[in-house]
Order: sequence, then structure tokens, then C-alpha cells
Amino acid sequence: MPAIFPRWTNNIPLAIAILAPIFGAGLVGGVWYYFSPKFTDAGYRPIQPVAFSHKLHAGDMGMDCRYCHNTVERAAHAAIPPTQTCMNCHSQVKTDSPKLAPIRESYESGKSVPWIRVHQLPDYAFFDHRPHLAAGVGCVSCHGRIDQMTVVQMDQPLSMSWCLDCHRNPEPNLRPLDQITNMGWDPATEDYDPKADPARKRALTPPEHCSGCHR
Repeated sequence: MPAIFPRWTNNIPLAIAILAPIFGAGLVGGVWYYFSPKFTDAGYRPIQPVAFSHKLHAGDMGMDCRYCHNTVERAAHAAIPPTQTCMNCHSQVKTDSPKLAPIRESYESGKSVPWIRVHQLPDYAFFDHRPHLAAGVGCVSCHGRIDQMTVVQMDQPLSMSWCLDCHRNPEPNLRPLDQITNMGWDPATEDYDPKADPARKRALTPPEHCSGCHR
């Protein structure tokens, strides 16, 4: 009686046994990377209603982050600056610029400029800027070189594992308290020992338990 299937089909079970684990590992690896915040969130750069350049203001002009985000050291959130903050300068500088028309309209009408938030955390994750800045974590550690960005983008994934990596070993991200907004300060090139800094009043104990960030 002739064979129903060709002889090569006898190798199908062996091929499945060899290829299935490889395919499964590739699938898990692909989901692990391409579905993670490192891929889906980092690099997010929405188009804002006004083309505000941090490179110009924070970089070329050297404006301190706290001039606009003035609650960052005393509130959980870094405030989005009100239009009045913009007009402190632009009532005198580039007063007729068409690019600043939405700012002038906002100032005259009292309606906020609909800025699009770039750095977002899930509602179930608690984050407070105050203890991080008080510990000497610089803005650049989480936000990247904002002073070099014409259009602000999300520099880091801000995922749970990324946060825990810092909580477990915070020292590489620490700097003198008077350098937290200095984008050019590089811990790798500075001889700085957080434990020997007299300005520090207490030892750091970043929480690694669930309730530290999920309250």
C-alpha cells in the first residue's frame, strides 16, 4: 500500500520540538521589549500649541528650571507655568511675534494655554518631586538634557523597574543640592561623595516596598 504522506513529513514533530521553543522565546522577548515603556513611551514628543524651545530658554539663555516650574521643590508636581510667567518677559520681548499669539490671547482672555503633558505616570503610581530634589536627584536624571531639546520629549521610560534601579542604588544619580537644576553637571566627571556632603542632614533610604509608590 503506497504511503499517504511523503517521507519528509516524518521530520515535522522533530522540527516542531526544535523550533517551538525558539519561536516562543522570540515572542516573549519581543513582547518584553516592544510592549515596554522603554519602547512605547520613551521618545514621546507631542506637538505643543506654542513652539516653546527649552533649548533656547534653559540652554542658550540659562534660565533656571524653577523660574517656570516654581512648585517643584514645595509641591508634589512641577507646575506648568501660567501665562503670566511667560508674559513677565514677553510683554517686553517679541511682543508682536505671530508664534506667541496663543500666549497673548491666553493672557487677555484668562484661558489657559492647552499644553500637552509629556511626562505621565499611571494614576496608581505615587510620585512626589520634593523628596527627590531634597535628596539631590537632578532634573536631568529623569528628564534628560532638557536644555538641549527644541521639542521636549520623554527621555526615560519612567517604568517601575527603572525607578527601582535608582532606589536600590541612588548614589550615581545624586549631586550637591545646589546643582539639581544644573543640566551640565555630570556625576561621572565630578569628585562627589554624597555621604561626605555636610549639606545632607540624613542618610537616604529610598523605599523598595510596594507601598512606597502604590498608596
